[in-house]
Amino acid sequence: MEKQIAAFDIGDKRIGVAFSDPFGEYAVPSDTYFRTGSFLADVKAVARIAQERQAGLIVCGLPVNADGTDSVQTEKTRRFVSALQRETEIPVVYEDERYTTREARLDLLQTGVSSKKDKRKKAVDSLAAAYILENYLARMKKEKNKMKEERNDYDEENNIVELVDEDGNTLRYEHLMTFEYKNEWYCAFTPEQPAEEAEDGEGDEVAIFHIVGEEDDESLEQIEDDSLLDEVFAEFCKQYEDFEDADEAASLEPDEE
Repeated sequence: MEKQIAAFDIGDKRIGVAFSDPFGEYAVPSDTYFRTGSFLADVKAVARIAQERQAGLIVCGLPVNADGTDSVQTEKTRRFVSALQRETEIPVVYEDERYTTREARLDLLQTGVSSKKDKRKKAVDSLAAAYILENYLARMKKEKNKMKEERNDYDEENNIVELVDEDGNTLRYEHLMTFEYKNEWYCAFTPEQPAEEAEDGEGDEVAIFHIVGEEDDESLEQIEDDSLLDEVFAEFCKQYEDFEDADEAASLEPDEE
């Protein structure tokens, strides 16, 4: 479970309120806050609403023109959000709210919500806040999936694997090769490096592990014997030179940890 996200549709007279479910999957309309006429009091009230729900993030709808340019209401909203950011330590972000109020009105008409003016306006505001949050959640999910796909493509292209150490830490390594030495099998890895570090020409460390266990239950073990490690590393360099440049193999250094 994650902290809930609070969403607000900020208007001149009313502020619609919505929250995410505890898992951040969908938005739930909550209520409508009626503004008091005191700018500071309204800012404090909105901050309090989010704090009482222990929200981890606040999403505020940003009204812009259909072409994406700022309007008078855009500047009013920015002013309110700037004050809100000073009032609370909860991070506050914007989400484009174009068409959300219109969508909320259409939704209410289709579901047969009472035509009483005050009740309908209150429902429109909270539903508009929910639409704002739904858009934000959908956009975040899309960006997350895109990043995941890009990372998977990078991992496949560069033979990146994730290894878990004895302390449960996940470490990312580039798989260099799997090789045999004296009827035993070993894997050689080098720590993943940022591109700028990888291009500096300095030698990379190599971590060599002994493959133990059966085919369906294999695991990697560190080589504790220093003499054996030296022998295995020498064999690795010899075999590595067969399919990589000799200069690159010579620049590698054994990881003795």
